[in-house]
Amino acid sequence: MWSPVRCPLAGRGPSPRESWVLGWLGKLPEMGLLPEARESLSLAVSVLQCPCLQRTHTVPGRTVRASQGPVYKGVCKCFCRSKGHGFITPADGGPDIFLHISDVEGEYVPVEGDEVTYKMCSIPPKNEKLQAVEVVITHLAPGTKHETWSGHVVSS
Repeated sequence: MWSPVRCPLAGRGPSPRESWVLGWLGKLPEMGLLPEARESLSLAVSVLQCPCLQRTHTVPGRTVRASQGPVYKGVCKCFCRSKGHGFITPADGGPDIFLHISDVEGEYVPVEGDEVTYKMCSIPPKNEKLQAVEVVITHLAPGTKHETWSGHVVSS
């Protein structure tokens, strides 16, 4: 029987969605699915079960479009590593900009008060809202603890 790779921080059972996927994984040998496909699905389920999200790569098309645009400045309003997103308050005012974990460059996880530079692109499907990409922390917020992506804590 297939068993998922578990994150050491998980400490929880599978969610209803994960249980549904695991049920289908158990039926894959009967369906004649190739072993390579089973391995890919196993990896996908292990990522679903990990509550400590890791950074991934952004969609190349968005990054290419954003790289052609100007660089903006702002301050990190909030960022939740476990949820994988946060918001930036633009320096020139206006509505807050969505920030995804995969768009943060550099070694530190952003925290409230960090000064950042970023580029913007629209969020599909309607392309009405904006998302920050190529986000770089330029100044760490003073008096706060910053965590690296590998988990080390540094005081600033």
